[in-house]
Amino acid sequence: MSIYVGNLSYEVAQEDLNAVFAEYGSVKRVQLPTDRETGRPRGFGFVEMGTEAEETAAIEALDGAEWMGRMLKVNKAKPREDRGSSFGGNRRNNSFSSRY
Repeated sequence: MSIYVGNLSYEVAQEDLNAVFAEYGSVKRVQLPTDRETGRPRGFGFVEMGTEAEETAAIEALDGAEWMGRMLKVNKAKPREDRGSSFGGNRRNNSFSSRY
């Protein structure tokens, strides 16, 4: 399972996030998505910890905590939703498909 970390400062590096979460256990992976066009961080990230207990401890301690001038939003990551194709979404859901 993965932890979602939101409302991050745009100055945060993977090493920074790793150091903060390492206080609550072993960090397996840190991911900071960037904007495709600008290459800038998007203000959120994902952290994978070694065990469920470590994840729970990190979430309880860090959700709502202030870090680098921002109030963190920390919770269990939800599975990524299927948004359909990048060309207008799922075409089967439009109003014309039921007629034909």
